[in-house]
Amino acid sequence: MTPAQTHPADRLLSAIDAVGSPVCVGLDPVLEKLPSSLAGKSAATAIAAFGCGICQAITGIIPCVKIQSACYERFGPEGIRALDETLAAARACGLVTILDGKRGDIGISAEHYAAAMFGQNRAEWATVNGYLGMDGVTPFLARGGAFVLVRTSNPGSDALQSRATSSGETIAEAIADLVSKTGKSSMGQRGFSALGAVVGATKSGEAAALRARMPEQIFLVPGFGAQGGTVADVLPCFRHDGSGAIITASRSVIFPTGSGGADWISPIQRAAESFAREVRDGIHGAQNANSTCA
Repeated sequence: MTPAQTHPADRLLSAIDAVGSPVCVGLDPVLEKLPSSLAGKSAATAIAAFGCGICQAITGIIPCVKIQSACYERFGPEGIRALDETLAAARACGLVTILDGKRGDIGISAEHYAAAMFGQNRAEWATVNGYLGMDGVTPFLARGGAFVLVRTSNPGSDALQSRATSSGETIAEAIADLVSKTGKSSMGQRGFSALGAVVGATKSGEAAALRARMPEQIFLVPGFGAQGGTVADVLPCFRHDGSGAIITASRSVIFPTGSGGADWISPIQRAAESFAREVRDGIHGAQNANSTCA
């Protein structure tokens, strides 16, 4: 459960309400792309300073951050320290924290992974690979919120996730049904489960069908911006009232044009504001169009 013992979905939705836009910034620090003012520091110190600075820059604009664990883990123990510093900074800024580790294992191993991702006041949500079955997911759900990989944005996912089963549904749809069923045991007061789903923005043609199968799941939607996803692509991920999804962007926000110099905070802040406004306006426009048609 979250540090404040609040249901993960309720907490995330409240954070979205507070800023008015269902968006998330992905913290995927790449050492070679960091601002020149961070040069000369150790890798771990530089990525920690970068992540903490981003958290401060987006406070009040963006409700949550998705921290890519691999970008920190590659630097060993010092990288883990940088990860924990970034998580602490995000919490101090009031941001909802998603630890993007895509863990997937069975039995006691899944318990250990869940303890690592949620223990010692770390993340509120984690990304989880559900393709080993729901017994590898429930240990995460017991500790916080979990976004299960259902339909991912990478091109290679088509070879597996869009393949039809003997019953006619795709493998992604079969996973979606399991997520929906498993998530019913962890419903929040606002009608959403603590078990969410990852559905890529680049797979918009399948999003409506997956939404119909998972009406109570919050969708975490990567692939917006630098990966090619647009507002039109992500709209099917939302429920009719504009709720139920959070759109994530990484490179287009954390490495915007002009962010390589001494003042790298201001360009990131402007990019975050533009991102939040674009998604918010797109949702409102779609809702207005639907009400006009009705």
